[in-house]
Amino acid sequence: MILVGITGGIGSGKSTVARILEHMGFPVFYSDKEAATLMDVDPEIREFLRRLTGEEMHINQRLDRKKLAARLFNNKEWLDQVNAFVHPLVRKKFDEWVSHQHAQVLFNEAAILIETGSHELFDQLVLVTAPTETRIERAMFRDQSTRDEVLNRMANQWSDERKAPFADLIIRNDGSPILCQIERLVEFLLNR
Repeated sequence: MILVGITGGIGSGKSTVARILEHMGFPVFYSDKEAATLMDVDPEIREFLRRLTGEEMHINQRLDRKKLAARLFNNKEWLDQVNAFVHPLVRKKFDEWVSHQHAQVLFNEAAILIETGSHELFDQLVLVTAPTETRIERAMFRDQSTRDEVLNRMANQWSDERKAPFADLIIRNDGSPILCQIERLVEFLLNR
């Protein structure tokens, strides 16, 4: 079994790459979605966030993501603490998911695999990149965020240039044919 991490900054298109791989029949675990789910339902996380920020971050049993993002992306120490608390729980869910899979290649899509050191747990690492302005526009549209909110999030993630040395393969989501790049990735993985 080959474990492949797919990472990239906000708005890079890593989820698009993951969905295409899923449509090709490969199992994909979406770490960021799992983290979002856990932050909605896990009582430990809810209490941790309340203690950290001093207030309830949930409304009607759902995390107020805009409110939390405004707090975390303006306080690096809090952001690091939340990541350190939530990511091991997500990793546990990923490990459980892997134990139920039987495919030759499994993918894990996550924004901050390299920043957290989790990239070392994978056999291969794929970095999805895109031009900065494209990323900003995508994230603004997708998240209904302001340009400043997106720039603030980007400032808390490593740049593509800093991530690139860790990647085994880079998919450039810059208007180049992305499907051809994904097919080359699959061919490489299946012929390892």
